[in-house]
Amino acid sequence: MYTQSFTVGDGKQNKPVPLTASTEDPLKQAAFDAKIDADGRIEPQDWMPDAYRKTLVRQISQHAHSEIVGMLPEGNWISRAPSLKRKAILIAKVQDEGGHGLYLYSAAETLGVSRDKLLGDLHSGRAKYSSIFNYPTLNWADVGVIGWLVDGAAIMNQIPLCRCSYGPYARAMVRVCKEESFHQRQGYEALLVMMKGTAEQRAMVQDAVNRWWWKCLAMFGPPDADSPNSVQGTRWGIKRISNDDLRQKFIDATVPQAQVLGVSLPDPDLKWNAQRGHHDYGRIDWDEFWNTVNGNGPCNKERLATRVKAHDDGQWVREAALAYARKQQARATQEAA
Repeated sequence: MYTQSFTVGDGKQNKPVPLTASTEDPLKQAAFDAKIDADGRIEPQDWMPDAYRKTLVRQISQHAHSEIVGMLPEGNWISRAPSLKRKAILIAKVQDEGGHGLYLYSAAETLGVSRDKLLGDLHSGRAKYSSIFNYPTLNWADVGVIGWLVDGAAIMNQIPLCRCSYGPYARAMVRVCKEESFHQRQGYEALLVMMKGTAEQRAMVQDAVNRWWWKCLAMFGPPDADSPNSVQGTRWGIKRISNDDLRQKFIDATVPQAQVLGVSLPDPDLKWNAQRGHHDYGRIDWDEFWNTVNGNGPCNKERLATRVKAHDDGQWVREAALAYARKQQARATQEAA
């Protein structure tokens, strides 16, 4: 439903980003810059600037946190799914999201940071995750709209990451995007079924679209002019397409899908601009976005508390696994002797 090609040009060649001053070893820095300019891959054993490493840790860990916190709004509906088919699909989807978190934490660990440190930052509130997961899922239509719009926005954001300059992150994203594509399709199909149902079901879908649309547009991040990390991320090949360009791609792709579905998008300013070749759209409420990012959204405290409780409740499992691993290692050492 959205462009899934991993080879579509991103226009980076037409938007050169100048080198920034560096205090790193000049020879190592030059070799690093040459590899980035050649669109090469940086691997864990390669030298990299400290700022590049820190940027990747921040971005990958935030992405991983978003995956595991993102399990919560939909996991809330597993026991209330309207059919066995929908329950099985939703269980599989929530399980996929947990797997995505594991891929991404593993990628972050290759940068020299421990998973315990990453989770500690999340549970203490020092680390961020996507603000979209701090809103409630009020009815079953919300689950479908999350699949269609939230996962659709995620795909649009994540496909360029399959060409990220850091190898472990790029490779993890290939599988993540394939699975997110399935999630987006199942969400849209669930809404199509509801739109063929009763007037009450159709009203539920429209209400969910009204509540999630603007929040999904904010998922792409602040306007380019207000995005402090975008320029350097582009220079390093971490970011391939700007926030505003990704947002525009998403809107242009979603409008015809909404028409097929039979819902209206809640933006009176949304219209096709033939001169630009894109849809114009209204103003996003960035005050709400930043308020939620800063911990004051409807479900921020609830989501974090639930996540911390799940981690604490699973402590015995981690301890048992480590004890078993030590026992097996000791046995292997004894047999080798």
